[in-house]
Amino acid sequence: MNQALTDAELAAHLAEAAGRLLMDVRASGMFTGKALGVAGDQTANQFLCHALRAQRPEDGLLSEEEKDNADRLAKSRVWIVDPVDGTREYGEERADWAVHVALAIDGVATIGAVALPGLGVVLRSDRPQLLPAAPATPRMVVSRTRPAAEALRVAEQIGAELIAMGSAGAKAMAIVRGEADIYLHTGGQYEWDSCAPVAVAAAHGLHVSRADGSALRYNQADTYMPDLLICRPEWTQRVLELIG
Repeated sequence: MNQALTDAELAAHLAEAAGRLLMDVRASGMFTGKALGVAGDQTANQFLCHALRAQRPEDGLLSEEEKDNADRLAKSRVWIVDPVDGTREYGEERADWAVHVALAIDGVATIGAVALPGLGVVLRSDRPQLLPAAPATPRMVVSRTRPAAEALRVAEQIGAELIAMGSAGAKAMAIVRGEADIYLHTGGQYEWDSCAPVAVAAAHGLHVSRADGSALRYNQADTYMPDLLICRPEWTQRVLELIG
């Protein structure tokens, strides 16, 4: 691998390559269901962690599938990855799953890439595109299996169309891709669920914050993140008012 890659190029390259590996594992026919999810997680995690340690040995690393190392807390630069965001969807051979590779600098989701291998797409923080025009009726993405009560309440109050979808990355990228307008999650996540999507969404001019409007902070000792809001700017104030 070219060591001259920028951080953003590295993130995108690794997310895309991990996505290809995952598609190969799925296409092999050797695993199905939960076993497929486990095999995919292990394969992608091994690749991503090995590559990041080789390419950025001085940086910290946090992965959903790797034992946490508290040494990262003393580092300014920490890579935060989710090898398979939406393991259930991946195991069910759906398309609404993702690979997240992000770099948090001083606690801020600064650089990110989200691969949607089932769609053959990689969204990057260093290559923002113009958002399509928003429709008159807002569209809100929610979990296809356990939609948050707060999101359902807000959707009802603003008359939003609900779009059920799998992984957090798939939901966030639906807004970047112009397929949705609001992603409100209050059911709890972890840093790897949102770091890369937040970096990509922010680079595309979307609002990103906690549900109370406060800033999202990464590389924390406790990696749990209670809530998240990613939405088009024109809906930010209204949604925050309704949550409050």
